[in-house]
Amino acid sequence: MNAYVRFKLAITEDRPTIKAYDEARWAELPDASVADLSASLTLLESLHRRWVVFLRRLTGEQFERTLQHPELGTVSLNRYAALYAWHGRHHVAHVTALRERMRW
Repeated sequence: MNAYVRFKLAITEDRPTIKAYDEARWAELPDASVADLSASLTLLESLHRRWVVFLRRLTGEQFERTLQHPELGTVSLNRYAALYAWHGRHHVAHVTALRERMRW
């Protein structure tokens, strides 16, 4: 959800500075640690549906817009999209490895 918002900020504002957050600590909060997994999957599916509509309508020029990342510095949306594509595959690999390890 943060990535989606960051993309929208970069389109609607001039080089916005985004806020970092501690993903590990967020994952420990009750909505992530004890809530039914199906709610998270539904949220993720809906979010991705909206994000795809948004991304497919961006122009090449818009993908060159930038944001200020506190750790990465100036990042274009083109680069950010590549980072999040990797990030998504990385998460899928974690889930796949856990399923194999747990024999689910």
